Amino acid sequence: MSYENLNFPEGSKFLVTGVAGFIGSNLVEAILGLGYKVRGLDNLSTGKKENIEEFLNHPLFEFVEGDIRDLDTCMQACEGVDYVLHQAAWGSVPRSIEMPLFYEEVNIKGTLNMMEAARQNRVQKFVYASSSSVYGDEPNLPKKEGIEGNLLSPYAFTKMANEEYGKLYTSLYDLDTYGLRYFNVFGKRQNPDGAYAAVIPKFIIQLLNDEAPTINGDGKQSRDFTYIENVIEANLKACKASSEAAGQAYNIAYGGREYLIDIYNELCKALGKDIKPIYGPHRLGDIKHSNADISKATAMLLYEPEYDFQKGITLAIEWYKKNL
Repeated sequence: MSYENLNFPEGSKFLVTGVAGFIGSNLVEAILGLGYKVRGLDNLSTGKKENIEEFLNHPLFEFVEGDIRDLDTCMQACEGVDYVLHQAAWGSVPRSIEMPLFYEEVNIKGTLNMMEAARQNRVQKFVYASSSSVYGDEPNLPKKEGIEGNLLSPYAFTKMANEEYGKLYTSLYDLDTYGLRYFNVFGKRQNPDGAYAAVIPKFIIQLLNDEAPTINGDGKQSRDFTYIENVIEANLKACKASSEAAGQAYNIAYGGREYLIDIYNELCKALGKDIKPIYGPHRLGDIKHSNADISKATAMLLYEPEYDFQKGITLAIEWYKKNL
């Protein structure tokens, strides 16, 4: 893995927000593996304590239960920290359409609190999760930074607001911020449960339980599915990036394109199942096709994803079989 050769100054300390979530817990595992200190912050509203259970007694790990909506909590969490990897947020496009005020509170105000706390604590790098949803109804593929359409959901709006604040905090306050526009991340520890669960873990679990999964729409929508290891690489490389690259957002994906129905058929094959899916209505706010141009991240962050969809899905299936 290309991030295993990254060196940070001795005694470096990372703060990972949303640490008990899917991406956050994978980041902690990777950073502890490199031998650096990690403080994790989470209010456990969507994250699960079991995701970080194995790290709780690690000498380099410290867990803080707290909410990013509280500035004092953010200030304390950023104390003595060199790098912030801000993953805490509420996800899901459909849920944001039902709960716009809540998304404003958590995803915009919470992120602003974190940036302000990072600035006041003189954090070196502030890396935060954005999303491919910021491309909205822009039809052209591949998606390229700087060519965005109309936003289609409150969730997408919160991520675009984060990027605008990131720009301002870099230009006004010299805080090096890096926005990572994740494209459909999947992998170990991703939650398969609930109405808003991501499609890959949900399909895997339902097929393992001999249930027929529901595909929203016709199954011909395409996504740039991105394995978790690529996302870890992007976060850590952003911490090493030059200040010239700060104040901007970057596509983080593999740069491939998979159709949902093809993925479903592939999972059936891999799991030895022959189950016909149920087709449901198209989801409001969903983007039909998604595929990333990652050349900017490659040039500015030296991002070189090693895990294509095939490699990633094989590892994900293995993990779910063992752990669920």
